Amino acid sequence: MISVQEAQELIKASVTPLAPVRCPLSNAAGNVLAADVFASVSIPAWPQSSMDGYAFAFKDLQSGKPLQVTATIAAGNSHHIVLTAGTAARIFTGAPVPDGADTVVMQEKTILNGNELLITDDSIREGLNVRLHGSEITAGELAMHAGTLLVPAAIGFLAGIGVDEVLVYPRPSVSIIVTGNELQAPGTALEKGQVYESNSYQLTAALQQLQVTAITLYHAADNLETLTQILKTALAQSNVVLLTGGVSVGDYDFVVAAANNAGVTQVFHKIKQKPGKPLFFGTKGNKLVFGLPGNPASVLTCFYEYVEMALQQMANSSSNIKKMQVPLQAAYKKPAGLTHFLKGWFDGVGVLPLQAQESYRLRSFANANCLIKLEEECTNCDKGSLTEIHLLPV
Repeated sequence: MISVQEAQELIKASVTPLAPVRCPLSNAAGNVLAADVFASVSIPAWPQSSMDGYAFAFKDLQSGKPLQVTATIAAGNSHHIVLTAGTAARIFTGAPVPDGADTVVMQEKTILNGNELLITDDSIREGLNVRLHGSEITAGELAMHAGTLLVPAAIGFLAGIGVDEVLVYPRPSVSIIVTGNELQAPGTALEKGQVYESNSYQLTAALQQLQVTAITLYHAADNLETLTQILKTALAQSNVVLLTGGVSVGDYDFVVAAANNAGVTQVFHKIKQKPGKPLFFGTKGNKLVFGLPGNPASVLTCFYEYVEMALQQMANSSSNIKKMQVPLQAAYKKPAGLTHFLKGWFDGVGVLPLQAQESYRLRSFANANCLIKLEEECTNCDKGSLTEIHLLPV
């Protein structure tokens, strides 16, 4: 067996980011930009009002002397309007400021009598409430660096400067292969010896949180030939294959043999950790294969500690799992030799190990918001001792 750190380093060394693809901006949220983006036009493309009010030339303003309102300009107005000396235009937010004007006064600080406008704003200054041409960005300017994560504000900014397509690192495609003759679909009646299959549901949900949408699901009987063929099909179709169950050393555990038959090169099998000790990882070219344990809590723990990291690296992104050092709120004892990942609850100050830590129990995992990492050598973890936690995505 290898250590948790060794396993993570081996996975990182095996991952190659996917080739960039062109993507409509409307579908690019959550991806990482693969090339610099430059502005093709200046934004605003013309001086623009930031207020409902009146546009005028500041030099025409004289105390107690009204201006003549000669035009009305709404947002989207394309007419070329020129103000002459001593005149003003009724203007609305987002509308182009007419030639001859350089200032906008908000409507609440004016008095209008017929077409005569009296400005009552004592703090008015030249250029007030006018968005200058190119004040957001100028044509040819670097708008966004390669490597930027396209969060909603980034998407909005790019749309606002006229970008409709970007080059991004795509999210990987994933196949899930569920093994186990005892598994039954939720909603059906259980016979003796059967259990409900939950791993594909939780893995699909976890993948969707990462905005992985190209997900294919397979069910394989506990048969080496069948599993080998399904694995070959999945490898041809997807960037990453996740198998659940059949990864240990029992008479019906065929994942390691099937991986070998399908041309997968084993990188490691078994980690000094609990839960998830029998984890398998292998590669075929740039394709990744994870043989996850069958117990649901083990599956999810291994996903967050290893698979999530690899998927993010393939998309040239960073892990969503945030790590912190916080005090334990209850003492915990364990034997030396294995790193333990405990289901825990972080309240913003300290972390409490939850009850029901067994690998088959998901109820406590459903109430957890973090995993508590207890190192191999730790045996008596005292209350108040600083401990590493991994906050789970929400």
